[in-house]
Amino acid sequence: MHHDIPSKLSPNGHPNRIFIISPVIPGYPNAKFPGIVVFSEIYQVTGPVERFAGQIASHGFVVACPSSFHEFQGPDPIPYDVEGTDRGNKFKVDKEVAGYDEDAKDAIDLLMSLPNCTGRIATTGMCLGGHLAFRATFDPRVKAAVCFFATDIHTATLGHGDDSLEKIKGGVLTGPGKAELI
Repeated sequence: MHHDIPSKLSPNGHPNRIFIISPVIPGYPNAKFPGIVVFSEIYQVTGPVERFAGQIASHGFVVACPSSFHEFQGPDPIPYDVEGTDRGNKFKVDKEVAGYDEDAKDAIDLLMSLPNCTGRIATTGMCLGGHLAFRATFDPRVKAAVCFFATDIHTATLGHGDDSLEKIKGGVLTGPGKAELI
């Protein structure tokens, strides 16, 4: 299942497609689960990302997978080849960070609106998605994040306006938890 969310920042008018994968417990149609936003790498929501999200859902989470590059193309996956890698890397740096943040907010808002979501939200992602999962923690509704090889945090080169490192240095994440870059 997917939802197409209108984007205020997309110059081409393409909506942000967010794929939803939910657990099902036979005999419990009103079961509620925590939500997790799974951010993909530069290839958008590919088969491996969908399988990763499905594994998470099978452990009792409603999972939202936003398409990363609706400003440049539709929601289709980018091929795992040289041309696809070059295209994904170009989109990664050409996209406005405000667009990434809008995508995260849209995915979190969508999870919060689903009747089978408890409203407890976490994020995860790999590579580009690891950085996006990290950035999503700036939203106070996100309670936890697991960031796999979160690319470009240390170089501030996510896209136009990347302030992730400055927010870390400024103490934005101070509070009951702590941020550890591993």
